[in-house]
Amino acid sequence: MPDFKEIRSRDNSLIKLVSRLQSSSSARRENGLFVLEGLRLCSDAFLNGIRFDKLIVSFSAAGKYNNEISGFLSKTGECIKVPDNLFEKISDTKSPQGIIALCRIPEHNARGISSAGRYVALENISDPSNFGAVARTAEALGADGLIVSSDGCDPYSPKVLRSSMGTVLRLPVFVAEDFELLLKSSGLKTYACVVDSSAESITVQKFSDGCAVLIGNEANGLTEKTVMTAYRRVTIPMKGKAESLNAAAAAAIAVWEMMK
Repeated sequence: MPDFKEIRSRDNSLIKLVSRLQSSSSARRENGLFVLEGLRLCSDAFLNGIRFDKLIVSFSAAGKYNNEISGFLSKTGECIKVPDNLFEKISDTKSPQGIIALCRIPEHNARGISSAGRYVALENISDPSNFGAVARTAEALGADGLIVSSDGCDPYSPKVLRSSMGTVLRLPVFVAEDFELLLKSSGLKTYACVVDSSAESITVQKFSDGCAVLIGNEANGLTEKTVMTAYRRVTIPMKGKAESLNAAAAAAIAVWEMMK
């Protein structure tokens, strides 16, 4: 195990920065950094070639995960060791493993959206668990990436990173300040998923390369503006008395139909 810089004060600027990054999406945007916490997420990131600006480990984790931490060092800028009780102050989990990595937020420019790709577009999804579930489904079924509105979940928040099991580190995520404009400029055919019996059934669509299924907010669905500018309005046929599906469930069906 190499020498680590030790920090013991909670007033240290790095400790304060980690706390802000854990809790604030604006801090993540301003600094261009996000926090990975836990052995599994850090290992997934490492295996996917993501460089750690800083690696912070607790005193106990330095001994317990000696081999794994040693492996991270080839892609780590600076290594810091802190007392266990100080690590607990910056952790976002109830039972911290004692490993945190600070990483640069990937820069996925809208120009990287392939005109022949198939994407999942999320407008103002507010629940990190839903976001994570959709991301995992998109990856599992072979979608080319996620397009997300900036007014929804932060893809690099601790809760999204955990619920997606690191998917957002492997799948391109394009964050749109202007959701409608980005979709329009992408040239993709967009299929707006709505709860409306007058919309076309998603099961009869002939999806081709260069398309995206659009999933809206859990409570309010897609905005009217986004629906009006979509290539098609589609709905998932339902029986029984169910009026709608959870956003993650609806997305799973929509992505399956798009990718099959």
